[in-house]
Amino acid sequence: MRISAICIADLNRQFKNVDLANPSLSNYEQSRAKVLNAQLGPKGNARTDLLIDLHNTTSNMGACLILTQAGPFYNQLAAYVKMMMPEAIISRDEDHFAAEDHALMCTLGRYGVLVEVGPQPQSVLRQDVLELMHTMTQHILDFVELYNTNSLPALPKQTAAFRYLHSITLPMNDKGERIGMVHKNVQDRDYQPIYPGDPIFTLFDGTEIPYEGDKVVYPTFINEAAYYDNNLAMSLNEKVIIEL
Repeated sequence: MRISAICIADLNRQFKNVDLANPSLSNYEQSRAKVLNAQLGPKGNARTDLLIDLHNTTSNMGACLILTQAGPFYNQLAAYVKMMMPEAIISRDEDHFAAEDHALMCTLGRYGVLVEVGPQPQSVLRQDVLELMHTMTQHILDFVELYNTNSLPALPKQTAAFRYLHSITLPMNDKGERIGMVHKNVQDRDYQPIYPGDPIFTLFDGTEIPYEGDKVVYPTFINEAAYYDNNLAMSLNEKVIIEL
């Protein structure tokens, strides 16, 4: 009996310019990325003005608007969405990569944002999550209409946001085996502060592992199921202010 290996990749991590231009990257997700780039891009010279990429997460993140590029358009969008939807979370991830080096699909467009809503188990539909996604998307579309017609209302001069710092992995041994899990005091507490010395992991033998950073951080994508292949436990962020 022959067993065929299937190479599976995260489609939303296949959109770096260097990867899109590499013909040897040809599994299903990598091939689809090239097709989408041809349809919506090409990246860096896009025929599409705005891409809104809709995602659900297993993490308890609520409704989150993720900005992957910088500029006045995004600052005004963040202010408008937060004004119209106070429960919305604004996340900034534009400082770490140039647009051509960002791997997300929404960077194919001239402008692009990512809507991330949870918690929702994989392959499960939740009406409350769908309604949050619909509400945030509608606010984005309303903003674009107002922006294009020079009809924006007065916007707050400052908008609270979170800026991505880095991601951390689950505890592993020298063999690459997981030996612990996210601490119960952190689980489901996306965007809640973690202070230096707070327990962040619990090993399977009961030992608690503290956070060893030197400043307060705010976790997101806590225990995201889709990231288990990479043993990622969560992303850490800092609080920032977006100013118009």
